[in-house]
Amino acid sequence: MALRTSTVTTFEPERTIQPIYTGGDVALDQEGRILATCLGEDALLTDLGTGEQLARIEGDGEVLTTLSITPTASHLIACSRSLSMRIYALQQSEETPSRIDAELLRTQKAHTTPVITAAIDRTGTLLATGGADGAVKVWDIRGGYVTHTFRGHAGVISALHFFETIGPAAETPVSAKHRRKQRRKSSGVQDEELEDVPVNGSGVTASFRLASGSEDGKIRIWDLEKRKALSTLDSHVSVVRGLDFSPVENVLVSASRDKTTILWDARSWKVRKVIPILEGVESVGFLSDGAYIYTGGENGRLRIWQTDSGREVTQEQDIGGEGDGIVHILHQPNLDFLLCVHTDQKLVFHDLLPLSDIAPENTIKPLPILRRISGTHDEIIDLAYVTPERSLLALATNSEDIRLVSITTEDSDTAALDAGNYFGADVALLSGHEDIIICLDVDWSGCWLATGAKDNTARLWRIDRAENSYKCIAVFTGHAESLGAISLPSNPPPAGSNAYANPLDNPPPFLLTGSQDRTIKRWDVPRREASKADKKPPRALYTRKAHDKDINAIDTNHNSTLFASASQDRSVKIWSVEEGEVQGILRGHRRGVWSVKFAPKDTPTITGDSGPAASGNRGVILTGSGDKTVKIWSLTDYSCLRTLEGHTNSVLKVLWMPLLSQTPSTEEPTNQKPHRARPTQIASAGGDGLVKIWDATTGEVATTLDNHTDRVWALTVHPTTSVLVSGGGDSTVTFWKDTTSSTLAATTAASTARIEQEQQLQNYIHKGSYREAITLALALNHPARLLALLTQVVGTTPAEEGSLSGVRAVDEVLGSLADEQLFTLLLRLRDWNTNARTAPVAQKILGVLVRMYPAGRLAGLKAGGNKVRGGSLKEVVEALRAYTERHYRRMEELVDESYLVEYTLSEMEAVVLADGGVERAEEDVIMV
Repeated sequence: MALRTSTVTTFEPERTIQPIYTGGDVALDQEGRILATCLGEDALLTDLGTGEQLARIEGDGEVLTTLSITPTASHLIACSRSLSMRIYALQQSEETPSRIDAELLRTQKAHTTPVITAAIDRTGTLLATGGADGAVKVWDIRGGYVTHTFRGHAGVISALHFFETIGPAAETPVSAKHRRKQRRKSSGVQDEELEDVPVNGSGVTASFRLASGSEDGKIRIWDLEKRKALSTLDSHVSVVRGLDFSPVENVLVSASRDKTTILWDARSWKVRKVIPILEGVESVGFLSDGAYIYTGGENGRLRIWQTDSGREVTQEQDIGGEGDGIVHILHQPNLDFLLCVHTDQKLVFHDLLPLSDIAPENTIKPLPILRRISGTHDEIIDLAYVTPERSLLALATNSEDIRLVSITTEDSDTAALDAGNYFGADVALLSGHEDIIICLDVDWSGCWLATGAKDNTARLWRIDRAENSYKCIAVFTGHAESLGAISLPSNPPPAGSNAYANPLDNPPPFLLTGSQDRTIKRWDVPRREASKADKKPPRALYTRKAHDKDINAIDTNHNSTLFASASQDRSVKIWSVEEGEVQGILRGHRRGVWSVKFAPKDTPTITGDSGPAASGNRGVILTGSGDKTVKIWSLTDYSCLRTLEGHTNSVLKVLWMPLLSQTPSTEEPTNQKPHRARPTQIASAGGDGLVKIWDATTGEVATTLDNHTDRVWALTVHPTTSVLVSGGGDSTVTFWKDTTSSTLAATTAASTARIEQEQQLQNYIHKGSYREAITLALALNHPARLLALLTQVVGTTPAEEGSLSGVRAVDEVLGSLADEQLFTLLLRLRDWNTNARTAPVAQKILGVLVRMYPAGRLAGLKAGGNKVRGGSLKEVVEALRAYTERHYRRMEELVDESYLVEYTLSEMEAVVLADGGVERAEEDVIMV
């Protein structure tokens, strides 16, 4: 039997790159594997080796103010602006070992004001919280109760740190009672050991301390054993932002926004040294057992200092930009890297290896960067595949830098994991522009990337991932205002040529740019070798006044003979590449045109609203506009062939889908599955947050893709796999996989299987195989056939002895149903019970179920995955009860009416006997 299944275009979000950090606290476990970050009101746990999300813990609706994780990653503590403190127990998921389950242990109010800072001791048992009320509290994490409350600060608590001071027992303060015990012991009196002072076998004691700093610049040292302040350190004149202690040096270091770092002697609590940092410091700590100090602050540079001399070890560095300021630095003693958190939500890992062999008087270069992690990509304005393998994604993220992100999906080895080479990992940062990058384009090979920015310049970058080299080889200066459009030729050179074999050594021949100054320029790209000797910047081959308003997009056709410019003046102009002369103008949009794209080579003829496109080999072109429409134009007579309507906001990006789909089905042998030509399709992205796939021939929407919460600015497609990539204002990059072939194959297989099952059901009914027939009818969701089958069973005459339904085999089937099957059957009984003709069958089967199943089993039924009409068991039972009561009332009325009929007949019989005598009455009776 032949099956005809209509082909439905389907795409599914295969993978996404989403924000992991949007500001706030960051925490790291002692192994350097689990990174805890704030994502608005939620907490996120990420595996630093694989980049996978381990857990996402939903918040209470308010932004998190602090986030802390114990050294062994056993507990997570989150505090929010709602004044609540939530403590979670973390453990590996049993169902998915690669994830972590977070169990909420308790929620309580920590302070009367929001918690501003928090710290956990090295054992992971104590938590210190500091609030805006100036109070410091110490909590038992596992018990969830307060062990200490310290007051004394006049302002907001800004820094906390647990530490231990270790010294000889004789130097440790003891009470008078203990001294008397010691004197008695020395005179030969046996006494118990001191209980309040921990003493090890070598006579060395450890005293537990907590240091707290506040916005008034004061630092207080709290004794956790005596529950009082030991000292108040008052030398800073601004907010204290960092505290750390070195047991080897026996010194406490503090950093403040007063641009100084102070070393305090832990014995006398006097100032040992003041180090002028000359920048507001946000984080400080010790390295190499206290030999060095690291600082980071408003200048955005990690700096290393010698503890003894106070000399800066790192060489002088340029001051960072506005978003480069360091807000946190995380370090664990057993790890060989520092993690710097910047104000632009960027996480940078620095290698500590250069500190291992530094000479006392030497300086070193800034600590090398091991890797970067973008906490959020901000608003994604444009994106493109780069490298010949299309293994990287270039992102323009509302900043002056281009981020290159790895999109390889192969399993990484251990070395690769250490380097952070996973899907979504930041590979490189292309820095050079001085303002936000607006547009980008890539050539045919993926080795050359062109960018245009608000600094009025364009740049050409050479992308060589094999050598980890990403260089700017040319800067194009000449526009008077921001660049809004850029284009590189997309046609490959002749096969066998040097340019085709070695694209890295052969840059594109030219570059086209469009600007807010309403001009377009063509630039001849210099060869990389020539640009080293010639210091003069490239000059434009020609400049044309193109439009009356800003130019939003430029695109070059498949053979680089024509290019198109789209503008806010609602027009699109077609130009010749060589002469820069206008060849035609496309008019018809009612708002500014945001995007333009030439059709690829060998695009089939498209039939427009008024017939097929005019003959000619110039092809067609696609535009998207602020009037919410997409238009297809003929390049032969510059007429509009078709207008596509469906978006509810501006169409910001359009493109042509590849003409050939990827290999249809992975189940078929390779030699039996040639590429199938897909229908001519186009994709559009809009301000409504939707991506739409259109059939260019019919003008109908093939499918709508929805995975963004903000407008979608960027759209690109893989040339061979047809993977569609969209990026938008929600900082999310979505990879859409074309599942049309697999969906078609699954639909065909499901249809075939259903037909076979239906035939099998008919066979079971014909044979009288009730068990198999009922089970299959429930699985296929065939209520009519199930009703016919049960009606036949109930009407069996005579009924089998001992059977509740009439057939023992049916009783066995009804008594061994799974929960989902039983719930489905109750749904069917509910529906049948509403009809007087089918109610007897429903009542009979319902009686069988009630007798065969205990009440607890029936009460515990749940709908599960069954989405048939009417959801909960309570609703089903209520419907059964209501109609059952109605049926019983009808039966009672019939019984009452039967009494009246019986009475009438008896009275009529009496009348007949009185009038005609016994014989006539008998005759009458005989006649009746």
